[in-house]
Amino acid sequence: MLERMRADQFLGVHLAVNIFIGSTLLWLLLRVAAGLNPIWAIASLVAASDPEVKKALANFRARMLNAFFGCAVGLAFLAVGGSSEWKLPLAMAISALVSTYVVRVPTMWRQCPITAALVVASSLTQHSSLTGAEIGLRRVGEILLGCAFGVVVSWAMSHVWQVPAARTKA
Repeated sequence: MLERMRADQFLGVHLAVNIFIGSTLLWLLLRVAAGLNPIWAIASLVAASDPEVKKALANFRARMLNAFFGCAVGLAFLAVGGSSEWKLPLAMAISALVSTYVVRVPTMWRQCPITAALVVASSLTQHSSLTGAEIGLRRVGEILLGCAFGVVVSWAMSHVWQVPAARTKA
């Protein structure tokens, strides 16, 4: 294992440090300071993080676009006729089409239907479109915050621990 770590110039360790720092900061901000559950933000931090800042920015951009459109599709489904179980698979399918044919950023295609599902499913569990939409929007906000933290931590760590030149060629 040590040989593998040396071979990739400790990029896995670099990523692990980024995730540790970012998730700790998010935990402190959301759980301790705001009393919120930070799990969605932390999951998004992991998805957006990368030792190479350009890749982290690409992940961030893709995740933001797909989250925005997924949220829009989910809210549109809630606006038309309220909340019902059949809307969940339909909203996910429509958002997958939007992601692949409108957004066309393949890095995070799956984020769009996941976000639509969060918005629609929140209304199902709350038995209220309005309350569900509010919770769904809060989750989307947590996702976007986590993505932003992923990029900021990747950028800050790139100034402390530079990515080897060999990585950028691959």
